[in-house]
Amino acid sequence: MLTLALFCITFALCWTWWHRNTKSELEPPAHPKALPLIGHAHLLMGSSISLWNTVKEMAHNSLRAGGVTTIYIGPRTAYVLTDPEDSLTVANACLQKDIIYEFAKPWLGEGLLTGKESIWKRHRKLLNPAFSQLVLDGFQRVFNSQARRLVKDLEVEVGKGPFNHLVYLRSNALETICLTTMGVDFGKKSVLNSQYEHAIDQIFSIMIERFQKFWLHSDFMYGWSFLKKKEDQCIKILHNMSNKVLQARKEAYLNNKKNGLESPSGTKFKAFLDLLLELSIETGTLNELEIREEVDTMIAAGHETTANVLMLTLVLIGSYPKVQERIFEELHHVFGGDDTDVTKQDLSRLVYLEAVLKESMRIYPIVPVTVRILDKDVKLKNYTLMSGRTCFVIIYGIHRHPMWGDDAEEFKPERWLDTTTLPSCPTAFAAFNMGRRVCIGKSFAFMSMKTTLAHVLRHYRVKGDHTKMEMKLDVVLKSVYGHHISLGRRT
Repeated sequence: MLTLALFCITFALCWTWWHRNTKSELEPPAHPKALPLIGHAHLLMGSSISLWNTVKEMAHNSLRAGGVTTIYIGPRTAYVLTDPEDSLTVANACLQKDIIYEFAKPWLGEGLLTGKESIWKRHRKLLNPAFSQLVLDGFQRVFNSQARRLVKDLEVEVGKGPFNHLVYLRSNALETICLTTMGVDFGKKSVLNSQYEHAIDQIFSIMIERFQKFWLHSDFMYGWSFLKKKEDQCIKILHNMSNKVLQARKEAYLNNKKNGLESPSGTKFKAFLDLLLELSIETGTLNELEIREEVDTMIAAGHETTANVLMLTLVLIGSYPKVQERIFEELHHVFGGDDTDVTKQDLSRLVYLEAVLKESMRIYPIVPVTVRILDKDVKLKNYTLMSGRTCFVIIYGIHRHPMWGDDAEEFKPERWLDTTTLPSCPTAFAAFNMGRRVCIGKSFAFMSMKTTLAHVLRHYRVKGDHTKMEMKLDVVLKSVYGHHISLGRRT
């Protein structure tokens, strides 16, 4: 028995060595620090803080190697991409998400974020009208009222020193999503909101822990784990939230209490959930499970990302007084001394504020990694990626590609004001992903975040220090500590 075991181990080591040293010259160079059998798997283990540090290290190594490298996770071979052009090639050639996204399917099912290619194509085509500019313009009133609510909620923190502003931002963003795309008001049900937000944090941590513990990739092994029990508890809370949203809106739809919101021009349109319900009730195009999955996806992705972007942006603004003063000068130029609502026309005039937002997302991409499965060989500029393997597109690395210049690590919103200084490649900025599976809510997010910042920064002066932040990767990029800000009243 011992002899057989030694033979199997020796054979496995020899096969691994042969497999990794006889690859085609067309394949990218390997990332260093690989071990026999497990490859680079040991680098991905540990805490979510160490995972983020590993992702950054792999990104920088990929950049030094020309934008693409190879890693090994046990018997699996994967590629790490940081070249914007090559990343776009992969993003458009291979639309199927990697099996890692299967970890989220007990929660999100086949929604836009996690759905297999065939389902994603059908749903994306059906849902695009719900995010037209006409629909988004109709949300501006809600964006303003929610921003004013946030300003009022923050009053209790003025002059009291550093505090965790993410608590306020997440609650506000969750209410905004429910009021706009869902047409449901849960603003006063703070217990439900806090339970949901806690469950979101838990489910993200569970997904990352499962990814790092490779023996739990098997559904059979995972089904017996304590982690699976924790996941079931979280999903119960998360689905309870989306079920309540769906039930409330469906009752209103069936009772004909609301046939769509009205735009300033008087044109009728259908918001996201109204469109889903019509597709289900009137045409039978979507079933109730598919609707719930899209509702789960929209609520989770829509509020978690915008809240964290705003959190990081405010820390950065508080870290650079000159940037903050320039924002205020622009706000004063657009609004004067009036505390008026932000209009659609105002948004287009807030050029520097948008530059600050984009630069924040470039420095701290909220979704710093996206993963695709290669269902065909993909020819890049210098290499060929082999079918059947995994491809990690690291947005963090793309945002630090040499085409950004020697100051790519610096926070410089001014770079966005002169198009001649920006990279010529349009996918050098990929905060909302790239290619055909780009985020459907990009315009929604920009409008909401710009409106929020315009209101907050007209009332408060912010202080922060982004150099004290330590980041972690819990599916989305988060700060462990050092992200607290302090507020002073602006007169």
